[in-house]
Amino acid sequence: MSELVDLTMPNNHLEGPIPPEFCQLQNLEVLNLAENNISGDLPSCFSPPKIQQVHLSKNKLEGQLKDAFFNSSSLVTLDLGYNHFNGGIPNWIGRLSNLTYLILTHNNLEGEVPHLVCNLKRLRLIDLSHNNFSGKIPHCLDMTALHGDFSTATEPMRNEEMVPFKKKNTTYSYQKSVAPVRKEETVEFTTKKTSYPYQGRILTYMSGVDLSCNKLTGEIPHQIGNLTRIHALNLSYNNLTGSIPWTFSNLEQIESLDLSHNNLNGKIPQNITDLFCLAVFSVAYNNLSGKTPERIAQFGTFEESSYQGNPLLCGLPLPKSCGSPPLAPKAATDNDEDINFVDMDIFYISFTVSYIVVVLTIAIVLYVNPYWRRTWFDLVETWMTSCYYFIIDHLPKGFRH
Repeated sequence: MSELVDLTMPNNHLEGPIPPEFCQLQNLEVLNLAENNISGDLPSCFSPPKIQQVHLSKNKLEGQLKDAFFNSSSLVTLDLGYNHFNGGIPNWIGRLSNLTYLILTHNNLEGEVPHLVCNLKRLRLIDLSHNNFSGKIPHCLDMTALHGDFSTATEPMRNEEMVPFKKKNTTYSYQKSVAPVRKEETVEFTTKKTSYPYQGRILTYMSGVDLSCNKLTGEIPHQIGNLTRIHALNLSYNNLTGSIPWTFSNLEQIESLDLSHNNLNGKIPQNITDLFCLAVFSVAYNNLSGKTPERIAQFGTFEESSYQGNPLLCGLPLPKSCGSPPLAPKAATDNDEDINFVDMDIFYISFTVSYIVVVLTIAIVLYVNPYWRRTWFDLVETWMTSCYYFIIDHLPKGFRH
């Protein structure tokens, strides 16, 4: 048992907890029990010093990570995604000097993302998405090796003995293997909104950061722009504030950039169009303002969905134009009748009030000023006399006296 080097049994129906006998596997280098029904906690004593690959994703493991892997400084890949782990990331994470791929997605982990991850100088792929992490994004991620080539080839399997896992009440025995078997490393990572299994040599060229679907706050550190070799950056569905760092134009190899569903404000840096490899881009549902990036090169392919949900954002492909005068009310152009429309109630009220005001003004003037009063009466008498003689002159002779 202690000579076991490689234990690979993914996608079976293994169930039950990880047996405490695993703590005796001091020579174990590869552990792949992904996609089973393994439950319970990770044994705190499980920390093989030579282990390089751990794939326990898509099981039913729970509890806190505690001291598991405390002395596993040779660990290159730690994939515990799609389980029910809770608590925070232990401090021993900073001791894993060879860790290159850290996958903890879809768990119930909480607390802050520890700055100790910045001690992982070989880290090139980190996926902490779909957890409950809070606090700020570590500004020291640019101290990790999120770029370059680093081989994660595993050593051949040499010896295997009985492991007390059960499959539907059947005990399996694994006898010593004579022929060495060499396996390629495989890591599943979501980029361009699709989950891909990266394997072998392709994996050595892949690097990215996924912190989406958490409760992260604060501004995006401008140091993120120094991760010039990453191919994917996903910070969506958090509570991030502030503006988009202008340093993002340095992400020259990035293919997928998702900053949607946050509280980002300010303008989108126009130099972001320098990201010539970008295939997926979204800043939707923030508080961004100003003009959208110029529609050149790959930015000419991004649709309205990449920018929607920002009321103060304007420019193509959004329907809102920048600097355009407000549109005339639609009712004024519906038909010709609306152009000449007058509210008759208001007209009658205005006319009556005006008439009363004029009459009262004349009466007051005549009452106060005797001169104008005499003039007014003379004018009225002259007008009545003229009307009388006009009528008499135009009456037929039979009607005259």
